[in-house]
Formats: sequence, structure tokens, C-alpha cells
Amino acid sequence: MPAVTAEPHKKGDYFVDYEEKVFEDVKAKPGEKALVTFHTVAFEGSIGLVNLLQAIRLQRKGFETSVLLYGPGVTLGIQRGFPKIGDEAFPGAQNFTNQITKFMGEGGKVYACRFALQALYGHGEPSLIEGIRPINPLDVLDLILLHRRDGAFQIDTWTL
Repeated sequence: MPAVTAEPHKKGDYFVDYEEKVFEDVKAKPGEKALVTFHTVAFEGSIGLVNLLQAIRLQRKGFETSVLLYGPGVTLGIQRGFPKIGDEAFPGAQNFTNQITKFMGEGGKVYACRFALQALYGHGEPSLIEGIRPINPLDVLDLILLHRRDGAFQIDTWTL
């Protein structure tokens, strides 16, 4: 049997060259917009968290960035905690709240569909993280179309 002769990795070692950047660091031109839509369930995969981080990055690159929570996506914008709202029952339990709050604190806008909030998930507007704007279900498509009309960059987040 072949012997493993490589030294074990140690804290502080690098696995990859994280400093090499292959592409230019793109920044938004004045007035450019971005929209990130979420039709995904909180905690059902990594895509919700990953694309909230992308929304923050787009905002920091100068894009006027909006997030749309619709369908199961509204579950990302609901206040949570255990045993009390805001408590972190396990590490990462407040990931969505923390990232959405950071995004809005840096100027991002977040919208949540009222139909999904009430009819699908049994929550009212007081359940939303402070600062999220509830919208009529008829506004969901119009928000997307307004961003399309403005030539916005768009990321659509779906899980099934």
C-alpha cells in the first residue's frame, strides 16, 4: 500500500491561491440597477444565503440593488429566534436576518409579497424583519418588469 508522505495541513495553511483575480473588478456605472429575486425556502439549501451575499456585493459595487422575496422566498424575511425572537438557538440561525439587515443598512431595498406571506405561510406584516416593504402580489411581476425596462442586472434564485 502506498504511504502518505505529505505533512498534515496546519491552521493558517492555504489550499488555493485566493489572491489571484482573473477578471477586472466590475463597478456599476451611475444609475445602474440590480435585482435579486428569491423563490426559495429559508434553510433548505445554501442558495438563499449565497445570493443575499451577492446582493450585498452588488450594492457595494455601486448598483442600486433590490431584493424581491416571493413565494417561499418570504421565509427569508420573517423574524425568527428561539426561545425569543432575535435569539440565536444555534450558530447561523440568524444568518438571513443578519444579511438582510446589513443589506438594508447599506441602502438596499427588500420587498416581500403579501400573498405569500399570508396565504402560503400564515404570517402578517408584523412578522417581517423591520425595513422590509410588503407589496401586493400584482406588484411582483411589475417590480421585475420595471427592473428589466431599466436594463438592470438580475439574479433569480429558485429551489424546488
